[in-house]
Amino acid sequence: MLQGSSILGHERPLLIRVSFTACVVSTVCLPLLGLISCVFISSVFHYEDSTGTHCQVPNYLPSISASISLSPECHIWRFCIGLHSAPRLLVAFTYFKFYKTRFASRFPESLLSCLNLVFSLCENLGLLLLTYVSSSETYFVHKEGFVLFLVSSIIHMLITCRLWKTIKKYSLSPEDAKSHHWKVRFLLFNVSFCTFAGFFFWKHNMYCESGSYTLFALFEYLVVFSNMAFHLTAVWDFKSREVMVISSSDDKDF
Repeated sequence: MLQGSSILGHERPLLIRVSFTACVVSTVCLPLLGLISCVFISSVFHYEDSTGTHCQVPNYLPSISASISLSPECHIWRFCIGLHSAPRLLVAFTYFKFYKTRFASRFPESLLSCLNLVFSLCENLGLLLLTYVSSSETYFVHKEGFVLFLVSSIIHMLITCRLWKTIKKYSLSPEDAKSHHWKVRFLLFNVSFCTFAGFFFWKHNMYCESGSYTLFALFEYLVVFSNMAFHLTAVWDFKSREVMVISSSDDKDF
């Protein structure tokens, strides 16, 4: 049964009402399940194609780029990323509105809030680029999309941790302290995994050692998982919020 909601003195029928926690969890689970599905299908049905390397050394795990460039894996990944993009933008703008309200009288944090939104949007754009332009189609665009995603995500996490450090300082809520603590932890994990992934990628390309690309793929997974875990901390930040879709009225207000 639809419920009514009053906006500007008028009743609007409430079409959808979902907790923000459910919205965040579903937004994170879509790419998570998509990635796990793609890696599983690639490993079972396209093992030789997904684990092959340019120098023909043994490799035992498919990289993310290899997993999402094959069929039907690419269609699964594109479906999951496309479906999760709109809610992800909703979360980004919700954070921006929250920060602008919280730091209305503090210029440094207010400026960081704007930068945080910009890098959040760039992170999403980079993810869309590397998703819809596979490495087997246009490698340069795929690579640039990956770099944009990686750099933007790290800067976004750094700014977010800085903002939540200030929030924790003036907040009495244990949820805010917990959120900041885990944000910092997932940021450190992410940077560490990025470092290891970069090292093994360089080692593979420089020396073509057996197993180096396998370790690169493993740490690449961990980079993505730690990024998802960081975004999942939004369930503590907006625990009591709800997402509502309300129908528009036929009457026009002028």
